Amino acid sequence: MTVVVTPYVLAGGGPIVTEEIRARRPNIDLEHAESEDEFRELVADADVLVTHRLPEGVPEAADDLEWIQALSAGTDFYDYDALTDRDIALTTVSGIHAKPIGQQVLGYLLHFERRFDRAVAQQQRREWDRYTGGELGDRTVGIVGVGAIGSQVADYCQPFDVRVIGTKRDPSDVLDAVDEIFDPDGLETVLAESDYLVLACPLTDETRGLIDADALATLGDDAILVNIARGAVVDQPALVEALEADELGGAALDVFEEEPLPEESPLWDRDDVLVTPHVAGSTPHYWERCADVFVRNYERFREGEALENRVV
Repeated sequence: MTVVVTPYVLAGGGPIVTEEIRARRPNIDLEHAESEDEFRELVADADVLVTHRLPEGVPEAADDLEWIQALSAGTDFYDYDALTDRDIALTTVSGIHAKPIGQQVLGYLLHFERRFDRAVAQQQRREWDRYTGGELGDRTVGIVGVGAIGSQVADYCQPFDVRVIGTKRDPSDVLDAVDEIFDPDGLETVLAESDYLVLACPLTDETRGLIDADALATLGDDAILVNIARGAVVDQPALVEALEADELGGAALDVFEEEPLPEESPLWDRDDVLVTPHVAGSTPHYWERCADVFVRNYERFREGEALENRVV
C-alpha cells in the first residue's frame, strides 16, 4: 500500500508530517512529493494521499486511490461528488484543534469580560483610569455546534462556573459541562439566552449564513459574537450593521468571508472587535497530532474497519 504526502501541505509541513508518520510506523511505504511534477509521477500508484488540498483532476489520475487523509478539520473545498463517484474515502483531522481553539475562545471571553480592550486603549493613551471587570460566572455562553471543539470550549468554561448552553445535531450525546443542549431547531433559544455566542459548527449548506440579521437581532445588545468556525457562517455585512447600530456588544473573529481580511474592511477599526488572522487552531503540536490521527486511520484502513472522522 503506497502512501503519498503531497506538496500541497501548508506552512512547509510536508517533510515534518512525513517524518512524524515514519517515526510512528517506519515500515509504511511512504513517499513525500516535494514538487507538483514529482507528485504527478507518484499519484498514479498512490493508494492513500495525505494533503491539505486536492487539485482538480487528481482523482481521475489516480487509478488506485482509495483514501485521502485531509490535514484539516474543514473539507468544504473538496469535491465530494467526484470522490463519491470513484469510491474514495475522505477523512479529516477533526479534534486535533480542540485544545488550542478552546484556549483561544477562553482568551476572547476574558478579553471582553475583564475589559482588556479598554486596558490596551488606555495604555496607548498613557491613561490611568481604574475600571471594574466582570466575571464569567455571571454569564451564559452559547455554543453553536457542540462537537469536539465546542465540547472543549464548554470544558474550559467549567472552572469559571459559566452556564453553558448549545446546539448539536444529535443532542442525545453531550458532555456534563453543557448545562442545556438543543437540536438545531433550538438555535433561537440559544441566541436569546447567550451573553457570548461561540460559533463552532462546520460550514454546510445548512450553516452558511446561519447568523444573519435576524439571528443577530435575537442576540442581546450587549452580547459578544465569537467565530472560530468559518467566515461564511456569519452574514458579515449584517454583523457590521449590527455593530454600527450598537445592537451588539462586540465580536471576536478568527475567520472571515474573505481572507486575508481586506484592508478596507470596517472591522479593522472597531474598538469592539478583536480580529485574529485565522490562527485559533495553531499549535506547536499540530503535525504530531496529524500523524497520530493518520496512523490510527491507517491501521483501521488495513483492517477494513470504519475510518475515524470520515466525511465521504
